[in-house]
Amino acid sequence: MEFRNSTEAALHDYKLGLGTFTQKMPDLAHHYNAFTEACFKEGELDQKQKQLIALGISLYSQDEYCIIYHTKGCLDQGATEQEILESVGVAAAFGGGAAMSQAVTLVQECMTELNELKQ
Repeated sequence: MEFRNSTEAALHDYKLGLGTFTQKMPDLAHHYNAFTEACFKEGELDQKQKQLIALGISLYSQDEYCIIYHTKGCLDQGATEQEILESVGVAAAFGGGAAMSQAVTLVQECMTELNELKQ
């Protein structure tokens, strides 16, 4: 399979790995998925706000797959580039240089590549 960019390849790898894990551990995967779906369900915070929070936590924890996944989630929920970059700034305030280095490389690359896929 050929991918148009590194973001698309990483999302594919994540989904493939998740599918394999789900086959091997269906009960655990089911409960984990149900829990995360409940966490991201619209409530007092809308789904865009929750994705922005998740992106900030992903940056802070240096989880590259989650950074990619939640950057996509932010865009899918209608977050603007400015909203994403402000969220990145808050994460950098807590995570310092490590969070900022992911923000100025991976997040910006993901936004560019995902927006190109929409065209």
